[in-house]
Order: sequence, then structure tokens, then C-alpha cells
Amino acid sequence: MPAVPEDVDDRLHGRDESPAERADRNWNEVLQELRVLQTGTQILTGFLLALAFQPGFADLSGAQRGFYLLLVVLSALSAIIALAPVALHRVLFGRGLKARVVRFGHGALFTALTIVALLLSGVVAFVFDVVVDTAWAAFVAAGLVLLVVVLWVVVPAVVRLRHRGTSHAAPEGRAP
Repeated sequence: MPAVPEDVDDRLHGRDESPAERADRNWNEVLQELRVLQTGTQILTGFLLALAFQPGFADLSGAQRGFYLLLVVLSALSAIIALAPVALHRVLFGRGLKARVVRFGHGALFTALTIVALLLSGVVAFVFDVVVDTAWAAFVAAGLVLLVVVLWVVVPAVVRLRHRGTSHAAPEGRAP
């Protein structure tokens, strides 16, 4: 996804805001997306961490334990990456670099979403592996990955292409 240069004047795109106002608005949007992502990731991380202390955990095979540990690492990694824009904002606070922080946050959110997609599919696969068998786990995980690709990649790409092809489309957040 191409980044918008920070010196673009949004008045040309239907918004009456300066580059600084645009950076503020975009930072607020990034924060809202981070909140949604972080809440789900925290719940999933809590679920994963609690599993290791359940009596049945000792019955897992070595491969299942290894997969479980991979999921725990993915969970921590997604949280670290999703929080990185906030840490960068804190370090650069007051230095007039919010547009750069927003661009970094954009990239971090895409990376975190990719990891969360793997994590969600992996957790469901793990549960299916423990409850049913490995074949079902692989089948269900593949289906979930396909669904993520369709809903998170294909649908947005189609919407973006359709929007690009209409010159009379209203700017985001404004009625036609």
C-alpha cells in the first residue's frame, strides 16, 4: 500500500485540514485500530498462558507442546509489534514527527494483523489437534487462512480498485 507523502495538502482531496491536522486524525485512527487489535490479542494471550497450567497439559505430545510454544511466541510478538507505534510516539513526542509515526504505525499494524491471522488460525488448529486430530487441524487452519486472505486482502483490494475507478466517489468520511 503506497504511503501518502506527509506534505500532501488534503484540501485537494475533499478535506479542509492541514498536514498536521491530517497527521493528528490519522494517528487517532491508528490508535483506534491498535485498541481493537490489542484487546483481541490480550484475550487470546491470556487463554494461551492459562493452558499451560491445566492438568491435561501434561498429556500433550512433544509436537503439540512445541506448537503451543510457537503460538505463545506469536502472541507476544503480535503484542510487541502492535505496541511499537505507541512506544515510538512516546520517544518522538513533541518533535513534529507525527506523520512519520503514523506511517510507522501503518506498517506495524499490517505486520501485527498478519501475525494475528497466523495466531488465530494456529490456536484453532491447536484446539482441533488436541480434541480431534492433526488432519482436521490442518483442514480447519487452511480454511481459516483462506477466509483471512479473502476478507482481509481480496475484499479490500476489490473495494480499492472499484473506488479508484470512480472519479465521482466522495472522500472517505463524507457523503456523496
